[in-house]
Amino acid sequence: MKTPRQNKKPEFIPDLDEVRAELKRVKHKSRYRKTLRSTINVLIVVAAISILTATLWLPVLEIYGTSMSPTLNEGEMVASIKGGQFETGDIIAFYFNNKILVKRVIAKPGDWVDIERDGTVHVNGEPLDEPYVEELAFGDTDIDLPYQVPDGRWFVMGDHRSVSVDSRNKSIGTVAEEQVVGKLVYRFWPFKTLGSVN
Repeated sequence: MKTPRQNKKPEFIPDLDEVRAELKRVKHKSRYRKTLRSTINVLIVVAAISILTATLWLPVLEIYGTSMSPTLNEGEMVASIKGGQFETGDIIAFYFNNKILVKRVIAKPGDWVDIERDGTVHVNGEPLDEPYVEELAFGDTDIDLPYQVPDGRWFVMGDHRSVSVDSRNKSIGTVAEEQVVGKLVYRFWPFKTLGSVN
């Protein structure tokens, strides 16, 4: 008759090399997890900073429609910079009826704007030099001309004058500072058009 001790299978006792190999494997696994966790945390922080930057300081916009052609065309992606001071000729994006419109600043607060029937624009009595416009047009104009731009607002027009609905029309009017998303500064898509916006 066998005693209980004799029925027991012999226990496996690893040698020193096997113990070292197992310790190395466990340490490597622990290091891998720490590195993975650290990498994920860094990626989350970078993504959060990118989103904040894009939202607060450098909004990215996609162009829809043809009101700014040939300067900006449908499907192009542009970056804008937040800010409240604009010069004549700057292209800005602004909120209007839950949409974002993109137009060019033609006149600043206090300026007088007049538009001839052939589409020539005068600001403070001087004809505006507009090399960015391919074809002048009086367009959809229903404001009383000459028109003085109110304080704290900007008079804007699209570069494609015959189709653009802009400050020439009372339905849009002039743009207030609180409406402005930013000034368009850089086009980055498609790559063949990469460069500054002007």
